[in-house]
Amino acid sequence: MDTLSHWRLDRDPDGVAWLTFDRAGSAVNALSADTMAEFSVVLDALDADPPKGLIIQSGKTTGFIVGADVNEFAGLDTPEQGRALVARGWNLMNRLAAVRYPTLALIQGHCLGGGLELALACRYRLVADQPGASLALPEVMLGIFPGWGGMLRLPQTIGAPAALDMMLTGRSADARRAASLGLADARVPPRLLLAAARQTVLSRKPPRRARGLGGWLNRWPFKAIVANRARKQIAAKDPLGHYPAAPAIVEIWEKHGGNALKAPGLIDRIIASGTARNLLRVFRLQERLKANGKQVGVAPARHVHVVGAGVMGGDIAAWCALKGMTVTLQDQDMARIAPAVKRAADLFSRRLKDSRLARAAFDRLVPDPSGGGVPLADVVIEAISEQPEAKRALYQSLEPRMKPDALLATNTSSLSLETLRTGLARPERLVGIHFFNPVAKMPLVEVVHGESDPDASLARACAFVGQIDKLALPVKSAPGFLVNAVLAPYMLQAMRSVDEGVSPDTVDAAMVAFGMPMGPLELADTVGLDIARAAGQALAGGAEPPRCLADRLARNELGKKSGKGFYTWRDGKPVRQRGAKDAAAPAGLAQRLIQPLIDATRQRVAAGVVADADLADAGVIFGTGFAPFTGGPLHYEDGSTLQHRSTAARAD
Repeated sequence: MDTLSHWRLDRDPDGVAWLTFDRAGSAVNALSADTMAEFSVVLDALDADPPKGLIIQSGKTTGFIVGADVNEFAGLDTPEQGRALVARGWNLMNRLAAVRYPTLALIQGHCLGGGLELALACRYRLVADQPGASLALPEVMLGIFPGWGGMLRLPQTIGAPAALDMMLTGRSADARRAASLGLADARVPPRLLLAAARQTVLSRKPPRRARGLGGWLNRWPFKAIVANRARKQIAAKDPLGHYPAAPAIVEIWEKHGGNALKAPGLIDRIIASGTARNLLRVFRLQERLKANGKQVGVAPARHVHVVGAGVMGGDIAAWCALKGMTVTLQDQDMARIAPAVKRAADLFSRRLKDSRLARAAFDRLVPDPSGGGVPLADVVIEAISEQPEAKRALYQSLEPRMKPDALLATNTSSLSLETLRTGLARPERLVGIHFFNPVAKMPLVEVVHGESDPDASLARACAFVGQIDKLALPVKSAPGFLVNAVLAPYMLQAMRSVDEGVSPDTVDAAMVAFGMPMGPLELADTVGLDIARAAGQALAGGAEPPRCLADRLARNELGKKSGKGFYTWRDGKPVRQRGAKDAAAPAGLAQRLIQPLIDATRQRVAAGVVADADLADAGVIFGTGFAPFTGGPLHYEDGSTLQHRSTAARAD
């Protein structure tokens, strides 16, 4: 097997074959036409000389297999090409599933998409019990479906309800959950993996199959009941059908036994859909943002000091501790720090599951009223109120105590670096690292830099953002940077619609139907109406605030945090007016609301606040939740303009 470029086949004295996947020229393992062709050659050799068992493992430190090579999806120009791509994977995984000898997937790190479909085609699966393990079929997030056997084998393995949940959401399972679902035969400490793999593959135990109710729900007539329930859930989340892959998954599972090749029309429609192309674009934009966080030669931060234990500062500190850093959290006294510590404990318990890991994260978060962590920190983050004088006074006290090479960062949402740097001995060391609320959920962080700042400061800030698993978007210092600068006119337009007599429910329903995760007025309530007013004043050029906003602020109705704003809030959720969903929106309301956001995004690109239109689209998608199926605001407008011109040309 010396001719292989991506796979290495070894045999041990027990007669077990060890097949190592190490894709040449790539940092990760992805299944492409050439890697799959070589895998078929390996199976040919093993058919000719069958081993006692086959163990498939990764030669990469980055994980098992991250899925199919998405670049091959981008090159699909005809329906025939799409069907051929599905057939290639379907046939290969079926061949693996049918071999005469036992097979085992030895999973460390990411096992996604086609990688999990390959693992499901094996008789056994062991997963390393360590942080970073992630098993998922996330194809729906790219607007496509798991067509290489996932829709057949995942329901057989873990039962229909759990399998549909994974496939329709793209949700991943860590090592603990994979074992509890039956997706993995066991989770094993890394030091015991090799011995456990050999023992398991030689055990001749029958493969895992869903039992009890989960297994019965794969059969007729229960299958139809499960499918109809899934369709109702999909329709509730996506009433206008912006994301066609989800109902296609249900149909292929229910009516075609998980075999997409029996529904060629569905393959053609899904792969050629605008949603799939746009979600693939969004995936590539996400990878571009991730690349910003991978800076060569930048030492990782080990100690972070956060000043300001309010909602933003406390949650930033908690997130950094969750990601493995030692964090000192400073405020005026313990009474101000205590609520942040309580929220952090909830976060650690919710995210880490394992009580030992949660306790370790909790121990890394150190209350520090006196600021003793400042001289030890690699990164010092200021997250106090948006008052320039207070921020500058804080920097004057921090700078002399910081390590010479430590990074000083502000979480300001709107103030310019030039304003804040006044009085610093080394003004270039101050950068903006702007998180969004809620910190644990919002993936984007704006990294704010000045016009002539040294590249090293920007690189260090981006590397820090990447280290805590956030997406780094470099933006130049300007009022509102990118995200808040485009959100403000959008929310103001929504409020002006309320002034014109449109109900808040109708405004928000129009934008949720457009594809936004929440309406602009619910968003304003969530952010806080006082903060929305401050942002609007900074970006509206002195224009009067909308009457509906001024009236609510006069009554001290600040939104979610006060229990009332555009909505009354109960148990953290807005109370909707009865029948509001059915209220007719004025014609063109959604477009009228979204246009100021699009215009502001284009202006930010023209002003050089963000490097190019693609990064602007990425920032608005990951910073505001702008409907991903559109490909971003500028891509959406360009596509709409092109479609309008095409329609007009046909009419002529």
